[in-house]
Amino acid sequence: MTTRIDLPQDDMPNYWYNILPDLPEKLSPPKDVSGKSIEVMGKVIPRKVLEHEFSDKHRIDIPNDLRELYFQVGRPTPIIRAKRFEKFFDAPIEIYMKMESYTFSGSHKINSALVQAYYSKEEGVSFVTTETGAGQWGIAVALASTLNDLKAKIFMVSSSYHQKSYRVTMMKMLGSEVYDSPSTLTDTGKMLLKDERNKNGSLGIAISEAVEYALKYGGRYNVGSVVNADILYKTIAGLEARKQMDIAGIEPDYVIGVVGGGSNYSGLAFPFYERKKDIKFIAAGSLEVPKMTKGTFEYDYPDTGKILPMLKMYTIGSDFIPPPIYSGGLRYHGVAPTLSILMNKGIVSPRDYDQETIFKYAEIYSRTEGYIPAPETSHALPIIKEIAEEAKKENRKKVILPLNIFDKNGSSEINTTVDFITLWSTPQAVARDLYGISTSLQKSFLSFTEIP
Repeated sequence: MTTRIDLPQDDMPNYWYNILPDLPEKLSPPKDVSGKSIEVMGKVIPRKVLEHEFSDKHRIDIPNDLRELYFQVGRPTPIIRAKRFEKFFDAPIEIYMKMESYTFSGSHKINSALVQAYYSKEEGVSFVTTETGAGQWGIAVALASTLNDLKAKIFMVSSSYHQKSYRVTMMKMLGSEVYDSPSTLTDTGKMLLKDERNKNGSLGIAISEAVEYALKYGGRYNVGSVVNADILYKTIAGLEARKQMDIAGIEPDYVIGVVGGGSNYSGLAFPFYERKKDIKFIAAGSLEVPKMTKGTFEYDYPDTGKILPMLKMYTIGSDFIPPPIYSGGLRYHGVAPTLSILMNKGIVSPRDYDQETIFKYAEIYSRTEGYIPAPETSHALPIIKEIAEEAKKENRKKVILPLNIFDKNGSSEINTTVDFITLWSTPQAVARDLYGISTSLQKSFLSFTEIP
């Protein structure tokens, strides 16, 4: 029985997969309403990244220096079977986790951060800027910058800045400056701080601040999600996973994951989509930021300050200020345009789950597999329950491939997780409706204080 699938470094793919030629319809071009946003993009984003953003090449070679950087941070990553979690559902399912948590930054995000920092350094700048929600992208940019001898200036959504102090410390340990966004460092931040409703911040605000700062002081802006180039670089994870599953002779029935802006899920799913096999694709978001199920497919700004060009995507509005939920990485208002097309065509099925539900599943996962999941990626766990029920009903095995349910930097989640579980471990909370979770799950929660 296969429980772990490793890939030697020499077998790591030497290219990224570009989905643009394979989309069921042509990607709508960016829309420059102000007449200045395309010019801004050209000034702050590295030239090579922009070239890749609009490339029609099916495969783009990875430079040898970047391959060495990938090896430096822990690539390739293993696939590990979640056997104990499978057993919990008592259904004919197999779950194979692509363990991006094994990278030095603890997530898939380093796959793009390294590339963008590398191309920024080639242009002779001394620093890069970026936004971060939960902090994982910020950590990745901090690590990528230091490995490329650059400084990073990171604008972190205010609610997460205060909730996830450990991640702020990690970014600073790697040599980065981290700012509470909205901040007083930019005109965008100063303007938005005048309205109390903006105090918790949003990824849209942080993006505007990072772009403005790079433009004003001559740095390069590194994009954390949504755009095609960022997803392109993250397909290294999906390409590895495809190769690993081939080696093991396993074909997934489902590729599942989580969408903040879309790069996490797309980086895993797109290489499997390329094969056009009979695979079901399901992606989950946050019910508190319901772009996946209640968004509209239309042109919208990717940033709150409306500095960048408009993109056609599923969105709940660039002015949307999300509640300060614990899953800070899911607080973005839009879905990547490439992924939005697949959703609009019915190729990717969307789900949204509330944070109470996902934390309940996260506790079960922690106690079966021994890893504490990140709040963001825990949104994929209810999908597994859905598939397990279908497998049981059909009495047919289902193979599930998720990306990185857990977070290597588990200690950085402890303060968030403890705060939330405390809220939901009171007698009143236990008595609440457990959102349709099975009786066995309910029993697990009722025994919360009894388990050593």
